[in-house]
Amino acid sequence: MKRTLKIGGVTAALMLLAAPAYAQDGMSVDDLVVATTVLYLMLATVLVFIMHAGFAMLEAGLTRGKNVANIIGKNLMTISVGMLAYYAIGWGLMYGTQTAGLFGTDGFFLTTAPYDVTETGYTLEIDFAFQAMFAATAATIVSGAVAERMKFGAYVVVAAVMTAIIYPVVGAWTWGGGWVDGLGFQDFAGSTIVHMTGGVAALVAAAILGPRIGKFDPRTGKARAIPGHSIPFVALGTLLLFFGWFGFNGGSVLELDAQAIGAVIVTTALAGGAGGTAAALFVRVRTGTWDVAMIANGILAGLVGITAGADAVTSSMAVVVGALAGLLVVVSVISIDRIRIDDPVGAISVHGTCGILGTLWVGLAATDGGLFYGGGVDLLVAQVLGILGVAAWVALATGALFLTLKAMGQLRVSEQEEVEGLDVHEHGLPGYPELAYGSGSSPGRSMPHQD
Repeated sequence: MKRTLKIGGVTAALMLLAAPAYAQDGMSVDDLVVATTVLYLMLATVLVFIMHAGFAMLEAGLTRGKNVANIIGKNLMTISVGMLAYYAIGWGLMYGTQTAGLFGTDGFFLTTAPYDVTETGYTLEIDFAFQAMFAATAATIVSGAVAERMKFGAYVVVAAVMTAIIYPVVGAWTWGGGWVDGLGFQDFAGSTIVHMTGGVAALVAAAILGPRIGKFDPRTGKARAIPGHSIPFVALGTLLLFFGWFGFNGGSVLELDAQAIGAVIVTTALAGGAGGTAAALFVRVRTGTWDVAMIANGILAGLVGITAGADAVTSSMAVVVGALAGLLVVVSVISIDRIRIDDPVGAISVHGTCGILGTLWVGLAATDGGLFYGGGVDLLVAQVLGILGVAAWVALATGALFLTLKAMGQLRVSEQEEVEGLDVHEHGLPGYPELAYGSGSSPGRSMPHQD
């Protein structure tokens, strides 16, 4: 389970060496160990938090300028409402006392009993903060797939339900010690638990919501390119996500073990690099161009692909899965278009498709129990069953949520609002006012949409 932590031997030795100095200030060696571990988890929490800035920039860059404020607003609300929903309900469902291996029944509003830090090595509060970042990450994946045509209020509801119920139930089954964990399923930092959960939700959401106006040719049904408005934003978002991923995976070691943390950082970096390289070369051979947006998605695909097994595979196998993910994301984006599902940022392919790949890769390439290393098929079977169980729950829950919003008439903006842009109609002002109204617009001047 993810929340198991032991203090590494190297760290313990360092704490003993530092003991005399800290003893003078009344701090015991045990106190120092806990404080250091909390500091490590705080750093990891901050790194995962910055990933939300990455998502915001990536999604904004891959969509049109008339919707940039809407994209930014959704990401701001995801982290805001997501923290509150996970605090009120999600944490308890995920890590409370289990009922039949399905979900927790206590610990709501963080009423869980304080941890015995001599056993865990860290505090309840830092554990909650770190886990809450993961919950918000699963929710924000949906944002990009429904960009440019979903009502803002409806998305806020979706973000709340994702962080309060849908993701926490998945977490209860796995990291919380539920029935999927009992199968022997392994997902180190969330290729399935976080990324595939978000990817499946994004797939169902985009299918029910329908494509953007003009995305598909009404005569041939072929997808039309709708370019995003800022490649620099795409690059910035990708690099922020890569940066944050070192906390996403490195923090998931959950122990002050220098060798383990170093190994995870290396496999993470190599997979991300391999993903970007493979996607770039594949698209170059296929189209004759170096597609910057696809390079970005290739990097993220490689990172998603290694997340399940960052602690379990060799560096060489990290390169292989990263490269496979980089190739797969290109094929998946093309395939999603062919079945007439509109995903403006490729979230379904990056997080859903490559999340499945990464989880299966553990069953194949884990040095302990993987098929390639003589472990037989038991781990691979557990991975497949875990994927199927999680995908079924997320698809059913997300489908029910989106169909309910649709039946209430609260899901999609009007055709006029979509054509003119969500920034003006949903938020009262364009993301780029001077571009929309001219640099001569002055304070107090009536805007066109206000007439």
